[in-house]
Amino acid sequence: MSTTDRSLRIAMLSYRSKPHCGGQGIYVRHVSRELTALGHHVEVFSGQPYPELEPGPLLRTLPSLDLYREPDPFRTPHLREYRDWIDVLEVAAMWTAAFPEPLTFSLRALRALRQRPGDFDVVHDNQVLAYGMLGIPRLGLPLVTSIHHPISVDRRIELAAATGFARLSKRRWYGFVRMQGRVARRVGPVLTGSESSRDDICRDFRVLPENVHVIPLGVDTRLFHPRPGPRVAGRILAVASADSPVKGIPALLSAVGKLATERDVHLIVVGKPAAGGPTETLVSELALGDRVRFVTGISDLELAELAASAEIAVVPSLYEGFSLPAVEHMASGTPLVASRTGALPEVTGDAAVLVTPGDAEELAAALRRLHDSPGERARLGDAAWHRVQERFAWPAVARAIVTQYHRAMEGAAPC
Repeated sequence: MSTTDRSLRIAMLSYRSKPHCGGQGIYVRHVSRELTALGHHVEVFSGQPYPELEPGPLLRTLPSLDLYREPDPFRTPHLREYRDWIDVLEVAAMWTAAFPEPLTFSLRALRALRQRPGDFDVVHDNQVLAYGMLGIPRLGLPLVTSIHHPISVDRRIELAAATGFARLSKRRWYGFVRMQGRVARRVGPVLTGSESSRDDICRDFRVLPENVHVIPLGVDTRLFHPRPGPRVAGRILAVASADSPVKGIPALLSAVGKLATERDVHLIVVGKPAAGGPTETLVSELALGDRVRFVTGISDLELAELAASAEIAVVPSLYEGFSLPAVEHMASGTPLVASRTGALPEVTGDAAVLVTPGDAEELAAALRRLHDSPGERARLGDAAWHRVQERFAWPAVARAIVTQYHRAMEGAAPC
């Protein structure tokens, strides 16, 4: 058996792995499943929220104090909850308006791996990019890192949208980005999902281009596929963090508000806005209460059925490093309107209508045209489905990742 054929013992690290929203938890679930299917032993080390893993990979929980959990984010833990100095550091950083989870998770992960250095052949960092990661090679463990996109992009967009004290608060919150850049320059190889993200990583984190490898992400076509029967008339669907400025929900709400005055449409957003927050306020200002519904806590199957029920899907983001929701919509044969930004043009090709990010008028016009044209919807949905079958499959992702594991283990120069 050659070294590239033998079974590997893989530790995957993810500081938070939300199962259904955000790419980190979805990536961990699918990659760990496919790596196991290839015959490798996979253990996933994660903080809260924990991933929902499929049979095969093992979950090793590394609990934080879960300071941002719903319904009491930014909570002050009871004294009995503190276990060690890392917990104290986590709370102290939160009290100064910083976001400590990447750093504190990396310290917990390093401690866990230090107790088991002979149990793994390679460690896969799922965008933790914190100082604890730099100790892993000193344990004799090769390290591969996934960067879905540099959070520096989110930082720029959120700072541009903030004013006054909120701007100072955001700057402090995103202080961890400087740490991520420093760590990214010292680890390798780096994996990312698109050429667009590769360019952004090299520019913002100053990582050498030859150390960044593009491996497009996949979609679970067992779940996401067209369903028989008619779609729900007038249904528009988006999957996004409802209050995050980078996800472009305000422009989508404004566009739907314009369309709803002349067409019988309704919007479903898979995401939860904060009570009394900017998204809820905008829904009220636009009088969209009976035209917009936010859903959370649904299963993978329910999400897939919802994706296949919509007449139109939208990814209105101001930036995306890849966009798993876009690929899931496409796999469902749902005609897609997406922003012309980041990796979205690269991912969608000619199988989506592209609009200027943040331009509610242009987005409303695209939605109106698709709503009024069943023929164009059918053409786009068919093109999207075929593009997914040709380009985006999780088994191929896993095989490409294993190649990078072996390069890291052999100490080969990136190529």
